[in-house]
Amino acid sequence: MEKMDTMALVDRGLFLPLMEEFYTIQGEGFHKGTAAYFIRVGGCDVGCHWCDVKESWNAETHPPTDIEHIVYNAAKYSDTIVVTGGEPLTWDMGPLTEKLKGQKLKTHIETSGAYPLTGSWDWICLSPKKNKLPVGRIYDEAHELKVIVYNKHDLIFAEEQAAKTNKDCILYLQPEWSVREKVTPMIVEYVMKNPKWKVSLQTHKYLNIP
Repeated sequence: MEKMDTMALVDRGLFLPLMEEFYTIQGEGFHKGTAAYFIRVGGCDVGCHWCDVKESWNAETHPPTDIEHIVYNAAKYSDTIVVTGGEPLTWDMGPLTEKLKGQKLKTHIETSGAYPLTGSWDWICLSPKKNKLPVGRIYDEAHELKVIVYNKHDLIFAEEQAAKTNKDCILYLQPEWSVREKVTPMIVEYVMKNPKWKVSLQTHKYLNIP
């Protein structure tokens, strides 16, 4: 019965399968170089073969954690909170963001958009994946689009996704880390020819920080 009660709380977004939480420097996209507190939520069925946090996929391996506890920890470190995964929109983000906002914290999310958008967000980073495309209104809501580039075909995908976003969305191409030496020159050349795009790098990996 206790397990059933806990899962009911997870389904309502009052508990979340917490993989890890940490204070660091944002390494990617528009806010790179700024301090932020990261909440990494377990659970993802998008299945990117190059994912560097595959241990996040199985939500059952990460303890259901009361969002009151999560928010209490976050508020001690930063006024900017980044919720990532896994795929955080697997779960209802409404209760978590309500409590974060109650502490006057800025809420950011990094998501593939594979599930309907929930929660109240100050910044939405949409990073769509071919395996499971974004759904619902997230193209209209996204502040930045970040497409991971593994090969040249991803540039076509990037343009298809950019065409669906709102006019104010900032567009980024980011080399997949394992093939960065191969694809970065291609991305640089593409951005120079198509300056509506910007280059995003995983600067935290160059800095050797989480």
